[in-house]
Amino acid sequence: MDEQKARLFLKIRKSGSSDPRILHAMELTSREKFISNTFIERSFEDIPLPIACGQTVSQPSLVALMIDQLDIPKRSKLLEIGTGSGFQSAILSKLASRVYSLERHNALVVSAKERLSRLNISNVTIVLGDGFLGYKNQAPFDRIIVSAAVEEIPKILIDQLKIDGVMVLPVGLPNEEQILLKVIKKSKSLDIKEVLSVRFVQMLEGISKD
Repeated sequence: MDEQKARLFLKIRKSGSSDPRILHAMELTSREKFISNTFIERSFEDIPLPIACGQTVSQPSLVALMIDQLDIPKRSKLLEIGTGSGFQSAILSKLASRVYSLERHNALVVSAKERLSRLNISNVTIVLGDGFLGYKNQAPFDRIIVSAAVEEIPKILIDQLKIDGVMVLPVGLPNEEQILLKVIKKSKSLDIKEVLSVRFVQMLEGISKD
């Protein structure tokens, strides 16, 4: 297991992030605690793994890369769209002052809350909600990270981002190429950078009580 972990972090450094803050946060976050027992032996492989509700937990190098693109200040308020199993939320908790995470599947909200509670992570608030609507109650945010693909950059999320704030999200049509974008909000425009081609599940509107 130690050898697998060493290989994984070598790959993260090469293709994900070399930021020591991010690497340390990921080393402190055991991925095996965020997946089912069926896939425990594959927790240190750099691949996406299935979780409940037909969702996946992203491959660690991609998680690291997306977080790296956020340039998270030490004191910041962050919005995460797509809690999933809570793996990325746990990493973000070690980098931002406060994390608000939206998840549309109630079952995932419940399980992620339980996992983070067991790990004594207290600066993450998980909310059942529609990612397309963001979380107006706590806006504006310093950073926003979206873990599902959208067809275009959601204006509502841009409106909830501070000036000079950063949003990282995959954009593309279903079953077609998606591009990971880094979006910086300026006072009168958006500075948009294409990072790399990716493949994410599509973001859906509304919430699911399953």
